[in-house]
Formats: sequence, structure tokens, C-alpha cells
Amino acid sequence: MKIKIIIYSSISIIILLIFSTIFAIINMGNQKTIKGIKIQEKEISDLTQEELKNKIEEWKEELITREIKLRYKENEERINLQEINTKIDIEKAITDIYKIGRQGNIIQNNYEIIYTMIFGKNIEIQIDIDENKLDKKIEEISKKLPGAVEQSNYYIEDTNLIIKKGKEGIEINKEELVKKIKQEIQQNSKQEIIIPIKKVKPKEIDIEEIHQEIYKQVQNAYIKKDPIQVQPHINGVDFAITKEEAKNIIKEEKEEYIIPLKITIPEKTIEELGKEAFPSKLSEFTTMYNINNTNRSINLELASQKINGTVILPNEIFSYNKIVGERTIKEGYKESTEYSGGKIVKGVGGGICQLSSTLYNAVIYANLEIINRANHIFTTSYVEEGRDATVSWGTIDFQFLNTRTYPIKIVSTVKNGVVKVEIYGIEEEKEYEISIQTDIIEVIPNTVNYIEDKQLEKGIEIEEQKGFPGVKSVTYKIKKYNGIFISKEILSNDSYKPLEKIVRRGVSKRK
Repeated sequence: MKIKIIIYSSISIIILLIFSTIFAIINMGNQKTIKGIKIQEKEISDLTQEELKNKIEEWKEELITREIKLRYKENEERINLQEINTKIDIEKAITDIYKIGRQGNIIQNNYEIIYTMIFGKNIEIQIDIDENKLDKKIEEISKKLPGAVEQSNYYIEDTNLIIKKGKEGIEINKEELVKKIKQEIQQNSKQEIIIPIKKVKPKEIDIEEIHQEIYKQVQNAYIKKDPIQVQPHINGVDFAITKEEAKNIIKEEKEEYIIPLKITIPEKTIEELGKEAFPSKLSEFTTMYNINNTNRSINLELASQKINGTVILPNEIFSYNKIVGERTIKEGYKESTEYSGGKIVKGVGGGICQLSSTLYNAVIYANLEIINRANHIFTTSYVEEGRDATVSWGTIDFQFLNTRTYPIKIVSTVKNGVVKVEIYGIEEEKEYEISIQTDIIEVIPNTVNYIEDKQLEKGIEIEEQKGFPGVKSVTYKIKKYNGIFISKEILSNDSYKPLEKIVRRGVSKRK
């Protein structure tokens, strides 16, 4: 009996070996992917290397052009995967896929091939993203959330440093959201992500850090030639009191702190250098405003006066909030309509986002680098979708970096219904032609909210709030040199909510 078992076992082993050898020989000549392989649940069986490459290219294109949808309560945000430089190593992916059933001995390869044919194998390709760009996008979204934490901020007004204390609020739990986004990209499930948030207190006011940022030694303006070198004047800035005295001031429980400054004016200013320092207009942009809206006009004029004449050195960051300062009644700002909390409301300084938006466009045309910019919650009337830049004291700032070789100067005017921002400087050896293109991805219809009004007769309707649809857009910066296309990069992916139309409808009977 034992001999029979041994014989049968030996025959079985021989048959298995023969089968395995034949199976292996057949598959050795197979130049296609084995059956049962998938990428992100998409079939890639029985493909040549060229067919596989084309398939992965298609899948890559579909992946990197998709969006990650985020939601917090009524707020919807999107992250386009192109925005965060999503990349896939296609050659490595092809190599890894072709290794399946080809990298072990005969038995291992046969087992892997048969197992894959029967049960299938889903390949997860490594997808890389630019984490710095993702962090920046998350930070931008976090500042736009209702109830966002207000960080302490400061600005210089005449000979005083005004420090505004921040307010507790919410911010995105970045680590958790990044984890969810990476998981969603890898799985490609196209599920909406609920934004994880946490309640936080503003950072403590750091007098040492603020002093380091504002301190400047007085510097005369000058210009040199061969090679050209322009040095704008720099006002000397320092605390007029000791740092210890400044630290004692902020120990008090107040919303605003005033630190006196010592300002030293240089002997020679940039104005004395004349047009030689800023001979060329690098860019300009204009928007229109309603001169009959007095309060809005005043707000625009005040903000314009603040940024007009500002000189930004190479590698220096311009901050709209730090230059313009807080918008208060004390500073002369008036109440006007603005977007806040998803509604159109009255707010002090309302309307100055038109100036920041006008500046934003001029900055793009001057080929400068945008550091911080956020879109409004609703579309605006003065610029197209994707071309606005909202600002809010303590939360949302508009910032850009002077990436040019020489200093630049902002010239801003608000007059006769026109907001104009011009940027002057010295032309580079290579000046690019910049254009902006916005593509509308989706239009979201708005709703009509009818409110019954007993004070109105039946049949009478009064429009209380004009509504308009929401929009999703992608905005590109296109660069050319001597008419030849150089690049096309995404400036932003923006979502604008629809604004409901509110109509009061009469219900009372006529007397």
C-alpha cells in the first residue's frame, strides 16, 4: 500500500513538474501582462509594454486632472491634483507590473501567475505630490472657513506700531486632512472628504519676533550703473522704548496695543532719484467702481493711498494687510457692503477687496510670485471668476514676492470710477508676455427664497436681494517670449457659492 502511495505521489510530482515546466516555457515567451492584473481596479491584463504604457498614461491623465472635494458644513472646497504637482513614475510602474510572474523560480512564478489569474491582483502605483503646495492650499482653505482663528497681527501707523490681539477660532487639522487626501488619491474612490477641524487659540504675541521684522537701519537711496543697481531709501525703524517695556505693555488684557516707534528719515529718498530708479511700466490693471456709492469710494481711496508709492525690494514679500492696516472707523473707513459668513452684509472697510483684486492682476502681469491669495465666497462684479483676491483683517491676506532682479514700485489711483494699479521698475534682459485664462468648469444654479410679507398686498413682489449662480473655475497663467509659447501653469482652482435671490411677496388682501 505504501509503495502504491509513493508511486502515485511520484507520478503526481512528475506530472506537476512537467506541467509547471510546460506552463513556464509557454509564459517565458509571453510578452504581455499576465491575466488578472488591475491598476486602481482598472483591467490591464494581456497588454504589451506599449499598450500598458498607453493605458497608464490614460489613467495618469484621468487621475491628475481630477479634483479632491472637501466639505465643512456648507462650505465646499476643491483641490485640483495638478495644483499640488501630482506625479507618477510611469517607467517604474511598467517595470513593477512586468515583474509579476517573472522574478522568481519556476514554481514561484507559476504560483504567482495562477493565483493572479484566479483571484486577481490590484496594483497600487506610488503617487507623489508636492507636500509644500498641499500645505499651502490647506492653509488657504483654513483661513476661509467661518469662525477661523484670527492670528495676532500688526501694522505701522505714523510713529506707532499697532498690535491687534488675535481671537480663538477653528483651523483645519492639517495632519489628519493630509492623511485623508493621500488615501483618497491612492484609492481614487472619488468620495467627498469632510474637513477635520480643531479649536485653537491664536499664537502668543512675540515682541522679539515683531521687533526683528520691523527693525530697519536708515539707508539712503542711490542708483549705480554698469551693472545697474537700485537701492531705494529705507526709513530707520526701531522701538522708542525698550523691549522689556514693550513686553510689559502686552501683558495687559487688551484687544489693541500701541508701541511707540523711533523713525529716522534718510537724507536722500527714492523720489530724489527721479524716474531713473523705476523707468518702465511693467504692468497695469484697472477695474471700475460706482462713484455714487460714497462709502465704498472712500474706503477704496483710503486703501489706495496706503499702497501707493510702496517699494518692494528683490526677494521681499508685500503684505496687503500690513501695508493697509486694520480697517476701522478711527482710520476713516466707512460701512459698505461686503461678503461675510456666506452673506452680503454691511462692514467697515467694505469694498477694499476691489483694490486687492486689481493689485493681484497687476502682480500676475508683472510676472511676480503669488504667496497668499484667496477667492471670495461669491463671484464679484469688478473682475472675472478666478481673478479676485479677498482680504480680511486677522485671517486672509494677499501677499506676493518680488522675484525680479530690481526693486519695483506700486502706483495706485482711485479716481472717477476707475481703480488703477501700475507696477514700475527696470526691465529684465528677458521680459515675458503674460496672459490670464479662466475656464468655467461648472455653473451652480441659485435658488429663490420667497418671504411672505403681510405688509404688502397680494400680487406685489419686491426683490430684497439679487441672486446669482455659483461657479467652479480654473485659472491659468500663460507665459510667452517673443510670441513663442513657454508655459501654462495653474494659478488657482476656485469655488464660488450661489447667492440666493430673496423676494418679499405680498399676502394681504386689498382694502
